[in-house]
Amino acid sequence: MSGDAVQIPDDRAFINFKNECNSEEGWNLNYNKSGITIWIQILEEEKALHKIKCRIVCKDVSAETMYDVLHDIEYRKKWDANVIETFDIGKLTVNADVGYYSWKCPKPLKNRDVITLRSWLPMGSDYIIMNYSVKHTKYPPKKDMVRAVSIQTGYLIQSNGPTSCTLTYLAQVDPRGSLPKWVVNKSSQFLAPKAMKKINKACLKYREWKQRHNPGYKPWLYPEQNTLSSIPMSELSIQHADSLENIDESGLSEAREERGECSDEEAN
Repeated sequence: MSGDAVQIPDDRAFINFKNECNSEEGWNLNYNKSGITIWIQILEEEKALHKIKCRIVCKDVSAETMYDVLHDIEYRKKWDANVIETFDIGKLTVNADVGYYSWKCPKPLKNRDVITLRSWLPMGSDYIIMNYSVKHTKYPPKKDMVRAVSIQTGYLIQSNGPTSCTLTYLAQVDPRGSLPKWVVNKSSQFLAPKAMKKINKACLKYREWKQRHNPGYKPWLYPEQNTLSSIPMSELSIQHADSLENIDESGLSEAREERGECSDEEAN
């Protein structure tokens, strides 16, 4: 997304996102193990700016269940150990809203947060959820967090039949700051595969959890259930990375307890 005008993605934007998820041109294969594949595209070597693309084949998870799990923020608070806080701010259309998400970063890096415009679209038997960063005057950067910028992040869920799907996660995020290279390496070799496995595992437990937690409530499928207040587009603007504080963490070494969690045994 370019310029300062906030735009809700149109059908062309969803098609372009799907094409990039399926393309391997310009991507470097970084990890291929246990049904999980990770590609990296380095954009600025000195700042460790990169795109990452992760894919997992989930043999016992339907595309519909995966779509529900990725939408359900109440369930995310249960299975996503990295989440600090997440909530919806307001709705824009029946398939677009604005939300807040903060997460824990590997020690000793500062934790990050984002405000994003999220949109979603079923496309036949496939589903897409994607977001990019926006500014909202009521949610300025916090002192104890680094405000990151999602240039474009999203999920493509492709059905492989009634009980199987392929999930592709594509992210270009500016974490604001010069990160040490071990962060990029760790992201692609350990954190991303671990995250994909966690999503898969969360999907397997979702049906049972949802039956006990407001089972009929799925506003991403039934817009009439959405009670969020509407946000005027005039309250939003594009979050440009260069307008935020730049944090230099390039000299930080990985914390010993963080290194310890990267054992081959756990990664398998």
